[in-house]
Amino acid sequence: MQIWLILLSAFSVTAAGIVILIDRYKTKRILNEIDTMLDEAIKGDFLESTWDESVLSSVEGKLARYLKSSALSSRNLREQKAKIEALVADISHQTKTPIANVLLYAQLLEEQNIPEETRPLVTSLIGQSEKLKMLIEALVKTSRLETGIFQFHPKRNEVETMLAEAVRQYLPKAKKKQIRLTLETGDAEAVFDSKWTAEAVGNLLDNAIKNTPSGGAVSVNVSEYDMFCRIDVSDNGCGIPEEEQAKVFQRFYRSPSAADAEGVGIGLFLTRQIITGQGGYIKLTSKPGEGSTFSVFLPRE
Repeated sequence: MQIWLILLSAFSVTAAGIVILIDRYKTKRILNEIDTMLDEAIKGDFLESTWDESVLSSVEGKLARYLKSSALSSRNLREQKAKIEALVADISHQTKTPIANVLLYAQLLEEQNIPEETRPLVTSLIGQSEKLKMLIEALVKTSRLETGIFQFHPKRNEVETMLAEAVRQYLPKAKKKQIRLTLETGDAEAVFDSKWTAEAVGNLLDNAIKNTPSGGAVSVNVSEYDMFCRIDVSDNGCGIPEEEQAKVFQRFYRSPSAADAEGVGIGLFLTRQIITGQGGYIKLTSKPGEGSTFSVFLPRE
């Protein structure tokens, strides 16, 4: 009798061990399936797998349904992005020629023998056409950046070469306004997209020249740190009040003190998009009546 009890106990223990092993195997298999699906989801592949009906697999089932829904959302997002890309391309293409023609005809009209009282109207027409052209170009660039149509290609570049080109483009505008534009740099290097970063710095130079009175000065200086290269664009213009400094990088923001200045209020917004899109950042230091300094920090690695 004791032998049967011992055998029965051994059988029970063995059966319990087998059940535990089977349950652990099933649990491990389900967890591995969930782990695989999560890995694929991280990569952007929202796939669902087969599963059996158990308590734990219900979690797997919910995850599978979530991934299926995410796959649909991801596909819809790609489709919407493609539509936006096509729309931006259409706007850029369809508006470029008409605006260029309006500007051309206005300039030709200005050269004609027209009554003096009409000349200010033609001058205003040219100015508004140029403003519209600049606005559409800025909006197209911003839309392409935000939707990922334009991609940055940062690599190690010499900062001086990029800055020298940007300063050269804005020297005529500075001279016309009798503003002294200077560049002080060294052999600094950083990781950035040369074309886009030059445009960002150009926006800062344009902003500084616009807000600096005739006879003032605008300077560009470079400083090197362990992780960042700092580019300062400084002016001795009217400055920006503290309560407005957080707003100047917003889209279309125009300071009340600069309401009469040229521009559409999108240059600084676009500049921040370009700099942050490359892993850098930008900050503003300013005091009313003393001028402003926009500091761009570009990663060195």
